Amino acid sequence: MKVGDRVRVIKSVVVYHHPKSKNQPFDLKGMEGEIQEVVTNWHGRPVSANLPVLVKFEKPFKAHFREDEVEVI
Repeated sequence: MKVGDRVRVIKSVVVYHHPKSKNQPFDLKGMEGEIQEVVTNWHGRPVSANLPVLVKFEKPFKAHFREDEVEVI
């Protein structure tokens, strides 16, 4: 996976910050978006982020995922 790839969420991931349902559970399974960043370093130092894949969806909405929660389309 690299920046710019189109991906689909393949596992059930529940978030509470989706714009259409603020403070309510929202399942992202099946949604498609674009990888905006893969977090591997922070301020020039390598890191092992728990949720390294940052995906940007339609509307102003972003979420972090593990690599096994998304698939490249």
